[in-house]
Amino acid sequence: MSVLPTHASQSLKTLRTDRQGPVLSIELNTPDQGNTVTETLLDELLAVLDAQDTGTRVIVLSGAGPDFSLGGDRTEYAEHLAQDPAGSGIRASGAKARRVCAALADNPAVTIARVQGKAIGAGLALALACDLRVGADTATFRLPELALGLPTAWGGLLPRLLNEVGAAGVRELILTSRAFTAHEARTLSILQNVVPEEDLDAAVTAWSKPILRRSPAALRVNKLLLNAHAATTRLADASTLDSELLASVLAEAGYNRGGRRTGHLV
Repeated sequence: MSVLPTHASQSLKTLRTDRQGPVLSIELNTPDQGNTVTETLLDELLAVLDAQDTGTRVIVLSGAGPDFSLGGDRTEYAEHLAQDPAGSGIRASGAKARRVCAALADNPAVTIARVQGKAIGAGLALALACDLRVGADTATFRLPELALGLPTAWGGLLPRLLNEVGAAGVRELILTSRAFTAHEARTLSILQNVVPEEDLDAAVTAWSKPILRRSPAALRVNKLLLNAHAATTRLADASTLDSELLASVLAEAGYNRGGRRTGHLV
């Protein structure tokens, strides 16, 4: 059954949800647009995560179609700046992105990202916000922000990358903006498992089964401990500046003028 009330679930435009006992599946469901991370998608993710009940033990985040997500939609950035060149809309969007990623990372349930095809920019950030991440062996990843004239400032991506991957590896990926494979992502700890695409569901199930046998209280407390100890590696969480940095760079660069600076963040 759906996690949301029937009328709310039917109104979702960018997601498909399914509830099987304590497992909630959330699928990014605009494959014809590469599951682009839009304002609507962020709003719906927040609504679904806010509506989950206390019986939810595992959340599986996936993408419909050939790709997990091609990243953010820069046409929306242009629209925000057209409405307010000072960037208030960009700041609001950035704050929303941070809330969505925090809702995944700090969720009392264990969150699992199931990745196939491309996971780029904001799409990679959504996957990285999950506790466990499995990718198809044909999946590819990229952080294209610098190549597009953008800061790596979306959803708290950078501090989580630094914590999971390490400064040297992150620096190289950001400065080159190059694509990298699932096997390299596994080496970097962006993924914890790599399997043939047809085995993705089995890999998710293999993680879910033992988690569902654990004490809910112990599981919740251990997640809190893991997140708390990860946070102690940073003196301050600079991701609180993400929306301000993004708005400042976009306003200065003139993304409202169109041209090559519009389109999906790929």
